[in-house]
Amino acid sequence: MTHTMEDMNLSRRLLEQFLTVAQEKHFGRAAERLGMSQPPLSQSIQRLERTVGVRLLDRGPGGVRLTAAGKVFATDAQRLLDLQIAAVTRARRVASGKEGGVRVGYVSLLSHLYLPTMLREAAEQLPGLRVHLHHSSSAGVADQVRDGMLDLGFLRDPGRLSDELVSRLIVTERIGAAVPRGHRLAEARSIDLVQLADEDFVLPHPTALPVLAEQLQLACREAGFTPHEVATADDLSGLFSYVSAGLCVSLAPESLRHLADSGVILIPLQGRTNHLDTAVYAIHRPDADAAVIRLLEMTTNLQPQGL
Repeated sequence: MTHTMEDMNLSRRLLEQFLTVAQEKHFGRAAERLGMSQPPLSQSIQRLERTVGVRLLDRGPGGVRLTAAGKVFATDAQRLLDLQIAAVTRARRVASGKEGGVRVGYVSLLSHLYLPTMLREAAEQLPGLRVHLHHSSSAGVADQVRDGMLDLGFLRDPGRLSDELVSRLIVTERIGAAVPRGHRLAEARSIDLVQLADEDFVLPHPTALPVLAEQLQLACREAGFTPHEVATADDLSGLFSYVSAGLCVSLAPESLRHLADSGVILIPLQGRTNHLDTAVYAIHRPDADAAVIRLLEMTTNLQPQGL
């Protein structure tokens, strides 16, 4: 007789009963161990054999022993039970954010500054969680998080975000002056922004880095001048490239000091103004799952790598 999968009702209880009989090699002892009487146990095993379509046990006056088919079935039955436990455990771990995958987007040099700390914390506290990193512009990260292509994003001063996204301030940094090595001010411990009034500037592109671009314009105007723009860059790496080439100066977060190449010096700026602060934000959708929230919890006290 041929049995289809629809015919088979291999419940967890039935498999456990069979394995207990196989281990005890005796219906009486197996029934006692299972906390049931012997007749129902015998009926269950008979029902199992009918379902499988083969004899699994040889019965004798002294007990039972597994047939060749029964030995193979016992091995596979134990594997099935183990897989059930593993499936339930894994589902619960994923639901609680302890396992699974999180797609994280980031911009420019944030991967060198803050992400290493978060990745290290995740590896130590959530070893079952896999973090997949994707680089893009601020607008690209925001769009991909909104569209569900990314689960979590880190970017600087995101400006006005879609109402579909939630933002969380991670850290606020001070902006400093980036000048080429060998510049007349390179040895200064700190300077006033107005000391750069006659310099050529490379500025953040207003489309790629709108908030930072506006901040730098406002800070310079507050200092009494309009920066003389000779170039723009879509990210902070581009700003550093122009400065390192000795072609101009710029403004950039002071935390990037240790990441700037040997051709760039970052100098603290004096004076009080809100225009010289830049912030790093985490963004996600309102329906973010537990893994995203757990990863966010690890960003509370993020510090730049190497500082």
